[in-house]
Amino acid sequence: MDSDDTQILTRTAEFPEFGDSAPEWESEVRSRLSGAVERFTGPLGELLERDANEGDTRMLVTDFLTTGLGFDKYGELTTEYRTKGESVDYGITLDGELFAFIEVKPCTTGLDARNLRQAKLHADAEGIAWVVLTNGRVWQVHHVGDGGAGAGLILDVDLLADSPLHKRVDALLPLAREAVAHGRLEELRAWRSAMEPHPLAEVLLSDPVASAVRAEVRRRTGHVGHLGDLDEVVRSLSEGVIARRLQPGE
Repeated sequence: MDSDDTQILTRTAEFPEFGDSAPEWESEVRSRLSGAVERFTGPLGELLERDANEGDTRMLVTDFLTTGLGFDKYGELTTEYRTKGESVDYGITLDGELFAFIEVKPCTTGLDARNLRQAKLHADAEGIAWVVLTNGRVWQVHHVGDGGAGAGLILDVDLLADSPLHKRVDALLPLAREAVAHGRLEELRAWRSAMEPHPLAEVLLSDPVASAVRAEVRRRTGHVGHLGDLDEVVRSLSEGVIARRLQPGE
């Protein structure tokens, strides 16, 4: 997933109706993340150059979790979190409750489904919905939901990507402690789920969208409308635009 796909658009740039500025906590987090990403570029590059092992990568990950993402090293991060006789690299606790597991891989190791599998098993056993997978450079957040089934990959950010710094910060924002506490990560999960074919098909067939389509078709054709034209729009969308295998309820 490209980092542009994961960015959270700023309220001031894209959603002026929400006000002239972002919440104070968000501005502070963006500033902190910007500084952290810039500051960690050098050390991360050095780790990659010398093909650092997992232990050295963990030290960088710990520093970024605290100075960048804002988690308390002593109160909210537990290394080698024990899960029924085994362990995962980190457990994150928020407000006294276990929130997510973090699996760390060496900095030059690519992240794939094999890296995630064991952490998902641990999360399932503990009833945890979130797994963070990282090699220090790339940070992925996976929603594994209840019973190991969830919305999948929610966030995927490369700290060394060529994209502008503010886009990488936008992409990382939902994982920051304050953003998680304000529900931003869960909101992003809901958005990702809504972008799946079946839920999106339901949106396309909803009355507000169908009405908007009818209004646009009227504008383009000059037709004043007729009885049943909204049903006609819905039928055309359902039968001609949306593939039958994506019909809601099928």
